[in-house]
This record gives sequence, C-alpha cells and structure tokens, in this order.
Amino acid sequence: MAVTDPVDTRLLAALADLGKAAVHELAAKVGMDPREVAYRLVALSGSGLPLLVGVESDPQGLRAAIAGAPPSWANRPAQQVPAPPSHPVPQQPVPPVQGVPSGPYNVQGAPSGPYNVQGTPSGPHNVQGSPSGPYTVQGTPSGRFPGPPPRPQPPRFTPPPVPLDPAVSTWGLPQTASWARGDEPAKPAAAGRRGRIGEVMETQGLEGEQLSVQLLEVQDPADYLFGAAGYRLEEGERAVVVHTEITNRGAIPFASLPDNYLELLAADGKAIGKAPVSLTSRPPHRIGVKPGETLGGHTVYVLPDATRVVAVRWSPRPEPDERTLTWSIEDQ
Repeated sequence: MAVTDPVDTRLLAALADLGKAAVHELAAKVGMDPREVAYRLVALSGSGLPLLVGVESDPQGLRAAIAGAPPSWANRPAQQVPAPPSHPVPQQPVPPVQGVPSGPYNVQGAPSGPYNVQGTPSGPHNVQGSPSGPYTVQGTPSGRFPGPPPRPQPPRFTPPPVPLDPAVSTWGLPQTASWARGDEPAKPAAAGRRGRIGEVMETQGLEGEQLSVQLLEVQDPADYLFGAAGYRLEEGERAVVVHTEITNRGAIPFASLPDNYLELLAADGKAIGKAPVSLTSRPPHRIGVKPGETLGGHTVYVLPDATRVVAVRWSPRPEPDERTLTWSIEDQ
C-alpha cells in the first residue's frame, strides 16, 4: 500500500524510528493531538500496513472503575470522534531571535509494547438429549381464564446527561486539528497576570496544580527552521517559534500538554492557535509535568505575513480566565 497523506507519512516515519511507542509519546514527538494520532494509527493498521496498535491496562483498576458506574450506562453508545482533516503545509531566511536561544530537549520515558491476550477461546456448547414432541391433553378444554392483574413497574432510572464543559476536561470538546492556520475570532479580555518576555509567572492548573511558566524565546519569523524540517509555507505566510518552560511547584501532577492553549495575540486582538507540527531542531513539549519537575518545549505557529504579533498568552483551558498568563513582546 502506498501512503499519500503527508501527515500519515510523517507519523509513520516517526514510528519507524521508535519501533514501538505509546500513543501519547508518539503524539508528543510529532507535535499532534494524541486523539488524532490514535485515529490515524487505527485507520492505517487496517489498510494492510505492517502496523499493530495495542492497548495496555490495569485489569483490576478497570474492573473497579466499571463496578462504580450505574448499570444503565453500559448500554450508552460510544461517542464518535470525526476524522480530522489535514492538508500539506508546506519555505524561506533566518530572522532575528527574541529572548534567550534554547537547546534541544530529550523526550524521556520508555515506549510500551503491544499487550498479548492469553487464554484459550471457548467453542460452541453442544446441547445433549432428544427434543420433546407435542404433549396430548385429555379432557374438556376450559374457557379463557383471566390472569392476575399486571404488576405496576417501578419507573426506570435514567441518568441525567453529562454536560461536556471544556473546563471539566483538559482536552475540551472533541475536535479536529487544522493543519496550520490557527486564526480565530477575537476573544474577550480576561483577568490574569501580565509580564514581559523572559519573566516567570505563577498560576494554577485545572486540578489545582501549582505551576510556574516562563516565556524564554520568540523567533519571528522562523521560516528557515520551518523549511529545514521539511515543510513549505504558502505565499503570504510566515512561521513563528515560541519556546516556553513550565515548572510544577506543587504535589499534584500536571497531566496536560503544557502548550495545549498557548496562543499568539495579534495587534488587532485576534488569537492565533498553534500549528500541529514539530521541528527537528526545536523539540516540542511532551505531555505531563511531575511534581518538582521543570520541562521546556517549542511551539510552532503559521500566520499571515502581514500579522503583527504583540503578545503570547498561556491558559490551562480554551477560554482565558483568572489563571491566564500574558507576556508582551512589543519593544523587545
């Protein structure tokens, strides 16, 4: 089978280098959403490629989680996540770098292998004995006999629908990842701390994690780095690379992707989301920051060449709130 999708090609190339890896580790390596990586791997595994997608679990922990759910929830249909579309993106000179340049970051952790299911499958069960024939009833048939009145059935309990609030989930609502352009309508201003490039600011995560975030570097434009990684820019576009560092100061692990909602703010107030790409020379963030750990990573953006970026904004959820951090990069 020939692979024609450039995103699938990049994903399979990274997997070929690793040999085997967990979905979230592979997603961090290529700078993509883990759900999109899982969807593509499952689709590619059924297309004839030498690819096996495995799952590991704690059986006792899963049984305990299932036992705590209401019985009627077992019949709920699974939520369908649409396949995210992707386009090839596509090159261009080394520009001035703002802030302190960074070195490479090594991704830690050992990839997991496939899980083998043990045991012998059961075969069909044979019923022994001879089937019974009709039984002849003697005597005079009686008329219709009214049966007992029907017993009232208790009302069936139906659990209330669970609201899908992005604030409850780190990942927010199921969504597709666009290829590069991250332009969005302007978002209302929200309270939060403000600083300048290089400053360390403290905030909290959705689960009460005590975090410190530092904006180290903004390289604008970064067309040369973008092209060196094998991508191409369309006419009238430019690339920007942002380097941030996050420290977990508390005892609660931070289980999200640190730059999941890291955005650029344009002079007209528009927020620009990150592009789902990673650069060879600028490793991306990986998922999760343990208590006492400090990790850094790079985030890539593709935006119109005429857009003037004035700030970088970090938030633990899609909508800015009092935990949001904003760094001004004007006059740097």
